[in-house]
Amino acid sequence: MTAEQIISFARGAPSLDIVDVAGLKAAAARAFDNDPTGLTAYGTSVGYGPLRCWIAQRHQVELDQVLITNGSLQADAFLFDHLISPGDPVVVERPTYDRTLLGLRNRGADVHAVTLDEHGLDVGELRKLLDSGLRPKLAHVIPNFQNPAGVTLSLERRTELIELATEYDFTIFEDDPYAEVRFRGERLPSLLSLDTADRVVHASSFTKTICPGVRVGYLIGPAATIKAIASTATNLYISPCMVSEGIVNEFCRSGDIDRSIATVCAALGERATALAEALRRHIPQARFVEPDGGYFLWVELPDDVDAGRLTAAAAVQGVAVVKGSDFLLEGGEHAVRLAFSAVTVDRIDEGVRRLASAIDEVRDQT
Repeated sequence: MTAEQIISFARGAPSLDIVDVAGLKAAAARAFDNDPTGLTAYGTSVGYGPLRCWIAQRHQVELDQVLITNGSLQADAFLFDHLISPGDPVVVERPTYDRTLLGLRNRGADVHAVTLDEHGLDVGELRKLLDSGLRPKLAHVIPNFQNPAGVTLSLERRTELIELATEYDFTIFEDDPYAEVRFRGERLPSLLSLDTADRVVHASSFTKTICPGVRVGYLIGPAATIKAIASTATNLYISPCMVSEGIVNEFCRSGDIDRSIATVCAALGERATALAEALRRHIPQARFVEPDGGYFLWVELPDDVDAGRLTAAAAVQGVAVVKGSDFLLEGGEHAVRLAFSAVTVDRIDEGVRRLASAIDEVRDQT
């Protein structure tokens, strides 16, 4: 089966039809015309100055609170290296992004997973852990349209989480690349905007709103934290990619970013609805929370469906999914993550039909 015939719900990336290629080409031309020196020089470790200013204004923070990175994963790595030593307790959501788990494990963190429900991180469960003596250095949360679960942290829980961080002296890492990709409901204030005690460090990127290839992310936090991380960045690579950041700056300042977000939200909202309808039609036993934004939908399957065997059987059927256990310290054997961002509406129903056939095959073998 060729790559074109495979329907992939595996990777959280947009399909080419919703990437503003023409706008990026125009932004690149303007960037080189307007600032050839800035784009072709090394730059500084905090990132391209004009884009840094735009981000600071967008989030209503001071300039010295912003550091631009080569994608938000590098922002994660910088913060983990800055805060986490081997053995340090860290709280994560259950389930959470697989590369978050990998990054924390590689640094020897003592990872504690707290349950997610349809309202996001179970703050009551976290409080019980804290009351029992746990003193985390960091709590990592993906508050909007969480990867992989697709759920959003409620406003009430955002406020409670900040109160806990203040009371028990830990940092909240708000990993928030999906906030702009909302296609239903009202936008909630970020943890960063609610924080009055320097408890929150915020990361995001332009991967989900422009395209993955720009590899431009950023970190916002207390000025002292950003200054320390900037020193590390200087020693690592002198500066991030000025060319990509210059292009993103022109794309944002022209207003193309808002048009791109509108395009992405419209397309992904349609795809999310089509995916939910196809699941109800072809796999009625599936349990899931239909997301109001983002790229992902988490599906719980019956106990007689082993997700590891299912991913293999699905691949033979020509559909790619990711097994739930990749996003958990333990468990997830009967769950899969479906990314709807790269699958156009005309292929979603066929993809779910193939997945249903693979489920039937796996169940017949038990």
